[in-house]
Amino acid sequence: MAFVQYLTFDSVPLPMPDSYEVELSDVEADTGGETEAGTTQRDVVRSGVVTIPVSFSLSPKWVKVTAEFRRKTKITVEYFDTETLDIRKTEMYIEGYKASLVKDTSYKGLWTVSFTLREF
Repeated sequence: MAFVQYLTFDSVPLPMPDSYEVELSDVEADTGGETEAGTTQRDVVRSGVVTIPVSFSLSPKWVKVTAEFRRKTKITVEYFDTETLDIRKTEMYIEGYKASLVKDTSYKGLWTVSFTLREF
């Protein structure tokens, strides 16, 4: 059975994540809100903006690779879309990068790395 490649950054396939979630949200204009009649009015500027919180268990080699991507202002990301069950491609950036040592080994340890990808 073949596995799904969940994330690819700038043509570099990443290891299998421990957790992976695709969130879709809308961007609303400031002109929306509640009317005098008490109804809610939404002025959606953009629909379906992708946010992906993800975490990995990584070797030191992969910690360095993900840290390099964190420093980039823009990454071309191919991700597994949970709505269509297909691979989609978009430009994203990394926010909230966190690396934690899980276990110290003779090979510089096992690390948990987590971050959130946000679509431009």
